[in-house]
Amino acid sequence: MRQIGREVGYKGLQDDAIIPLLHQLPRPTFFTRDDGFYRRTLCRPAYCLVYLAVGQYEADSFVRRFLQHPSFATYARRRGTGARVGHTAVRLWRLHQMTEEVVRWRE
Repeated sequence: MRQIGREVGYKGLQDDAIIPLLHQLPRPTFFTRDDGFYRRTLCRPAYCLVYLAVGQYEADSFVRRFLQHPSFATYARRRGTGARVGHTAVRLWRLHQMTEEVVRWRE
């Protein structure tokens, strides 16, 4: 895991520069609390975008929960998706799909 502004990119990197940066990284999954990244038009086969619609102190546990879910546990299953992680489910757009999908959390 790498943080933008520390290990990759530079501090103060603007939102519009993040997508080109992701294209330079090997198998990136980008986690953010910025809802502007949850758009179907941003889905690309080279990365996964995950919008965390949870509180800042809950974010780390939801990152782990997302990555451990069988539907998203490997990069091959995540790539090409834009996900919105919430308390009850993960809503997502998949590359070339016209409808939003909902994946419920396991019990």
